[in-house]
Amino acid sequence: MQLIKNRKGFTLLELMVVVAIIGILATLAEPEFKTAVLKSKEAALKEDLFNFRNVLDQYYADNGKYPDTLDDLVTKGYMRSIPPDPMTGSKTTWRLEYYTGDNSDSGSSDSSDSSDSSGSSGGDSGGIYDVHSGSDKIGTNGVSYADW
Repeated sequence: MQLIKNRKGFTLLELMVVVAIIGILATLAEPEFKTAVLKSKEAALKEDLFNFRNVLDQYYADNGKYPDTLDDLVTKGYMRSIPPDPMTGSKTTWRLEYYTGDNSDSGSSDSSDSSDSSGSSGGDSGGIYDVHSGSDKIGTNGVSYADW
């Protein structure tokens, strides 16, 4: 009987070693993947808040007052659409802060309906002054998303 010199394929031991290495690498990568998803949502939230605040300032500069609703930003062409809150996944959970005539944060409102047209609250200019996330969770930086 003659031995076959040019065998093709892998031995069972070689396959088990490769599968074990892949399993170890997957186990190490899983926690990084979970935090990457959260960090991408946080980055999207920061971008959305920056855009909202920029558009609110532009609206104020053009109209001399803040918008009564977020939908005013869309109807007047300042935004194409209201983005969903990345932390809640809904367009209606944004926490709106209304201008009261001074620079304190006492004009905060927990209104979560972005299409509420009764948004004006006192002050000479009234209207939506700032926007925050409607989420009650804490960010990776230790600050609540609602305070960003």
